[in-house]
Amino acid sequence: MSTATKVGAVIITMGNRPDELRALLDSVAKQDGDRVEVVVVGNGSPVPDVPAGVRTVELPENLGIPGGRNVGIEAFGPGGTDVDILLFLDDDGLLAHHDTAELCRQAFTADPELGIISFRIADPDTGETQRRHVPRLRASDPMRSSRVTTFLGGANAVRTKVLAEVGGLPDEFFYAHEETDLAWRALDAGWMIDYRSDMVLYHPTTAPSRHAVYHRMVARNRVWLARRNLPAPLVPVYLGVWLLLTLARRPSGPALKAWFGGFKEGWTSPCGPRRPMKWRTVWRLTRLGRPPVI
Repeated sequence: MSTATKVGAVIITMGNRPDELRALLDSVAKQDGDRVEVVVVGNGSPVPDVPAGVRTVELPENLGIPGGRNVGIEAFGPGGTDVDILLFLDDDGLLAHHDTAELCRQAFTADPELGIISFRIADPDTGETQRRHVPRLRASDPMRSSRVTTFLGGANAVRTKVLAEVGGLPDEFFYAHEETDLAWRALDAGWMIDYRSDMVLYHPTTAPSRHAVYHRMVARNRVWLARRNLPAPLVPVYLGVWLLLTLARRPSGPALKAWFGGFKEGWTSPCGPRRPMKWRTVWRLTRLGRPPVI
């Protein structure tokens, strides 16, 4: 990569946050360096008015988060290869600083093994970063940057060579864990992932359980994630640990019923191609602080 590094951005929207979308687009337009090309995907809905120069794609139906983002990737050519880096940003987020795209260019240029960068998400009013938004087990200090084993779906940058090599996000997941599926495939191919606390996306503090399908999708996709990516001996270990963690969190009766329904669905429905990671990747994940059993 060089000073000619091309950066694009993919934003999916349901069309219901036009003011937030416009603010996000303004923050992208203000990025230092060469212009960031932007594609906004209307995921089963019309795209609100956007500034001149922003491309749009309107899908006739909601393809889910990974499906919508994959359409955005292809808008930049096969596998996104018309650009070198793609930013994936939530439509109700806002880039906090003008140098985020330039920092991405510098990071990917300096480290040829770096494939994905996970940004820090902070509440715009309090500056707080929720623990769940730090993609590692030791999450008490969100200001510490580090190598990690997964990334945040609506606040990240991906080297498009990664997508060309390992493919995009798993369409069938629709919502939840699609980032970890891509992260594991990228790590298995030899790429690394960084969490960078200095690359900030402002985003209102929310709970993921606000989505009606949350508990079912989380459980189903957790099973799919294991079935698709883990060596056979680790599949029951990984899912057993997550079953115990779920019970320890004492969800409500309806939530637990939905979770077990999704868990069953994960075993009984097709999950896509199975490509178990190498055992050396298991060791790499372990050295990075998160063995693939939790």
